Amino acid sequence: MAHHLADVALTPGLLARCAGSVFGAAIPMKTATKINTRLVVFAKAPQAGKAKTRLIPALGAAGAATLARHMLGRTLDIALSAAVGPVELCMSPTPDDAAWLGIAIDSAVQLSDQGQGDLGQRMACAVQRVTQLEPVLLIGTDCPGLTPALLQQAAEQLGAHDVVMLPASDGGYVLLGLKSPCPEIFSAMPWSTAAVAEISLQRMKALGLRVWVGPMQHDIDEPADLDHLPPELMNL
Repeated sequence: MAHHLADVALTPGLLARCAGSVFGAAIPMKTATKINTRLVVFAKAPQAGKAKTRLIPALGAAGAATLARHMLGRTLDIALSAAVGPVELCMSPTPDDAAWLGIAIDSAVQLSDQGQGDLGQRMACAVQRVTQLEPVLLIGTDCPGLTPALLQQAAEQLGAHDVVMLPASDGGYVLLGLKSPCPEIFSAMPWSTAAVAEISLQRMKALGLRVWVGPMQHDIDEPADLDHLPPELMNL
């Protein structure tokens, strides 16, 4: 989810119409089934002056980078605890770049390179690569409300739907899950605008995809968002 992963959003009206719904032709609903699902965490290296730049006015460059580092670690811990499948950190810059030196990453986490292109191109490539073998949940590191239970719920719902989404209150989404490539929902997208998720959902509907929309979450991008930090991430 910078339009990292967490930046794509549902408008309130569209969310109200779509939550828990199935797009496309009327198909008898299946019972949600747990399936082995890869969790891919998109993240930038938490470098001072380059990470969480919109929080620098409130926290300073070092403080914003410190928060980014702790949110990265917390997200990876939650992803591993969910135990829905392999956990992969999809990194920018590349895993061997000096920007990642000193960043503690659990040995159980697999590492990969985000590659080139805009966010949509990088996400589409990750989905193309992973879904050759297994379904994928894409998440960012900006949502303190993500829990193992939410990730488990999303993975379970992906067993009965083509796409799953957890929307963000700022107009973004904090999770997107797919079982097969769908480049149409990533290409020619006006990233960094509140229209992205609505356009995405319209495209999903046009493609006849069955979509599950989960509960609204908060992400941390702007100084006002700091009110949503959990106690353990305050006063670092």
